[in-house]
Amino acid sequence: MRNINTLKNNREFQAVYKGGKSKANKYLVMYVLPNDNNEIRVGMSVSKKVGNSVVRHRLTRLIREAYRLHKEEITAGADIVIVARPAAKDKSYQQIESAFMHLLELHHLIIC
Repeated sequence: MRNINTLKNNREFQAVYKGGKSKANKYLVMYVLPNDNNEIRVGMSVSKKVGNSVVRHRLTRLIREAYRLHKEEITAGADIVIVARPAAKDKSYQQIESAFMHLLELHHLIIC
């Protein structure tokens, strides 16, 4: 994930899981924790329950692309963890992008 600030280690992920708010839809779960450094940091988690490594990496690429295309529309100052659900396994980019945008709207992270 070049040019994208990421959550790098387990401690950072755990802080978002424990202190953040979560919203979910059919394909994704999004945890959001406000931060003080006025930047967006993103982490992704795709469990082995979703599928083999090919499926997991494909989903990661789809989510990363949805973030990349919409990062200018996201309110700065948040740590975001996106967890893919098993139902997302064979979905198209448009469906994953729609689920991602839906969760951003539920968290009120979209700049209008």
